[in-house]
This record gives sequence, structure tokens and C-alpha cells, in this order.
Amino acid sequence: MATIQGTKDVLENNKEWAAQVQAKNPDYFANLAKGQSPKLLWIGCADSRVAVDVLTQTQPGDIFVHRNIANRIPSEDLSALSVIEYAVKHLKVEHVVVAGHTGCGGVKAAMSNGSVGILDHWLRPIKDIYQANQSEIDALPESERVDRLSELNVIQGVDTVSRLPVVHEAWKEGRSLQVHGWIMQLHSGLLKDLNVSVSAPKQVDSIYKLN
Repeated sequence: MATIQGTKDVLENNKEWAAQVQAKNPDYFANLAKGQSPKLLWIGCADSRVAVDVLTQTQPGDIFVHRNIANRIPSEDLSALSVIEYAVKHLKVEHVVVAGHTGCGGVKAAMSNGSVGILDHWLRPIKDIYQANQSEIDALPESERVDRLSELNVIQGVDTVSRLPVVHEAWKEGRSLQVHGWIMQLHSGLLKDLNVSVSAPKQVDSIYKLN
């Protein structure tokens, strides 16, 4: 496996990869340049250990990706909303996965009273989730608390996505669209399905449904 010591290593690794791919399939990059039609949007954490294509054994063009600290999906975040809008309305993905991971540093920071600069504002909603579920979380062994809050954060993300107008518009058009919540378990490399998938308006509280 290639290692990285600096930016030159990144560029050299890229040249080696491109040459290997081109040798195996001369048409690979020509086909890749024609466009994308991914079936899945992945909304995940920016943590460097969560390499989406590696852990899912997928290729460039297979998964549309949006990542940030602690895989948050604020309903007022134009970056996240723009990605979801483009993926659902224009790429017409069939699955949206909100993916957290074990040992998330952002979630851990949200559980503490220490300041992490501008991230204090970004992580505030995760603190709110912790406060709303503190009795459940604090009853767990200390080693499990961060991961449980990560799960609850993912569940909140699934709720947020499933309430967005663009998602309801897709359902009104009769399109198949499912929103899932997963956790990447770093200690095993396995994805855990939280079984909170939403695939129809009937699974969403009536106040969020569009007429």
C-alpha cells in the first residue's frame, strides 16, 4: 500500500494509479469523462479513516459523496442541501445514506465542555441530542457512550433528509428513494445498518408532508 509523506507522494501515487488503470482498461478514463449516474448519495464524516470507495469496494462514479465534521445535516446548511438537491433531483439517486462512525472525534467533542473553536457552533446540535438522551447514554458503559451518540446523530440526520421537500417531490413523482442510517465500525471495518430507513411519506410525521 502506498504511503504519503508529502504532496509529491500524492502526485506520484496518482500517476502510478492512472497508469495502472489505463493499462488494464484503455477506455476507462474516456468513459469516466462522459458523465456520472450514481445510484447512491453518501453523507458522511470527514474523518480520514472512512474511505468510502475502499470500504464499499466501489469505483469512481458509483457514489456521490458529501462529507463534513461529524456527518451533520443542518436544515439551513446550503452546502449539504445543495448536494442533496443535486443528487436527488438531477442525478436521481435511489438511496441516500447518512453514515457516522465509531470513535468520532466530533461527537466526542460535543459530549465535553472543552472549547474547540468555531466547531463549538457546528457541534452544538449534537450537544442538544446528547442532552435530550442523556439518561440513556450515561447509563451505558463509558466506552459505549460516544458511539451511541453517533448513532443518535445519524438517526437525526435520516429524519432531516426524509423531511426535505426535494425528497418528498421525488416520492410524489413515484420514484424509488430510500434514506438509510449506517455506522462504520472502525474496529471491524464493517458497516452497521441502524434499521431506520425511510422510503415513503407515510413514514414521516404528517406536518412535514407536502401536498
